[in-house]
Amino acid sequence: MRSDLNNSLFTPLTLPNGRVLKHRIVKSAMSDSLADGRGNPTAEQIRLYERWAEGGVAASIIGEVQGDPRFPEKPGNLVLDDKADMAAFRDLARHGSIDGAQLWLQLGHAGALAHRPISRPKGPSVLDFPDFRSEAMSLSEIKAIPDHFARTALRAAKLGFAGVQIHAAHGFLLSQFLSPLFNHRTDAYGGSIHSRMRLLIETVEAVRTAVPSDFTVAVKLNATDQLEGGFTEEDALKVVAGLEGKGVDLLDISGGTYFPGAPSSSERATKGPYFLGFARAARRLTSTPLMITGGFKHRDEAEAVIAAGDVDVVGIARGFVLDPGLPKTWQAAKRDPVFPRFATLPPGGMTAWFTMRMADLAENREKLVDRNINEAIHQYERRDEQRIALWTERFAGA
Repeated sequence: MRSDLNNSLFTPLTLPNGRVLKHRIVKSAMSDSLADGRGNPTAEQIRLYERWAEGGVAASIIGEVQGDPRFPEKPGNLVLDDKADMAAFRDLARHGSIDGAQLWLQLGHAGALAHRPISRPKGPSVLDFPDFRSEAMSLSEIKAIPDHFARTALRAAKLGFAGVQIHAAHGFLLSQFLSPLFNHRTDAYGGSIHSRMRLLIETVEAVRTAVPSDFTVAVKLNATDQLEGGFTEEDALKVVAGLEGKGVDLLDISGGTYFPGAPSSSERATKGPYFLGFARAARRLTSTPLMITGGFKHRDEAEAVIAAGDVDVVGIARGFVLDPGLPKTWQAAKRDPVFPRFATLPPGGMTAWFTMRMADLAENREKLVDRNINEAIHQYERRDEQRIALWTERFAGA
């Protein structure tokens, strides 16, 4: 199925719920790790999303917002539970939505990838590898997930956010259920892809039912987790078909996983947009607007995929870190972001460099662009270590 092919990068897009994106460039989710260590927004985090709104973004997605503090990705995650600082969240929603921008929360649950110093990881099945271990969730714990996501989404709507994105990619909980490499269950939530997608479908349905009709419900889905024996494009296309008619307003296609030793999509050497071939195949199966995230470094690339009708929206993350006013830059001229190059790239180095660069933007420190990558890793890890005590104090007994 195809949407209107008479599109260009700077034309508006009306989503199925009636919300209008003012153009086709979305700041895709990154774990900015700028919360206060107790799950609440900081002034710096609020300023970062305000800067992206001022820069002309159509929508920004805040990465890894937890509804359940027991399974965080990092101690810098936001936690929107019933004890959150609602005033700070309202400020974040307001400042991140100026100049016609929309601000969405990416609802996460790290599952087996939950940060061990502050959690007890649990996923679909028992996992016991040298780098990590995880317990299996009980059936009652699984059945509680859709309602948990739905209540978090409803809080977001009441606080002034324009939407949520349900995170079913990159090896986090819903992605773990989709992958036969990590889901070995023999009940209704394991086995065939139709059973492995059950939790995602139930979660989408619960969220859609809970929130207002004009509140955006997006889904982030892996095209593949890029692991032998894992989630394949064939299965991913069945999930795309399974989501049709469930009230999804935007389907964000990504790939890869953060499990230890897995290849990182964000550090791949290939040129051009990622997952474009998958998006073309998915287009035939769904009427839901499509977005692909990853690999966009040049305006011409973004323009081409929109003009061809391959996707409706381009998702850009690191380009926005290098130029927080990227949409205005691209609309005024064809100047592209200049991506950093490093002589060596230690594991996790690129993520650390860009995460600390977001901290620079949040504090209006524009000129700190020459940070050594090893220094970035040290700062990134030290900041997490400092927050562990804060997280443990705040969420003890959760």
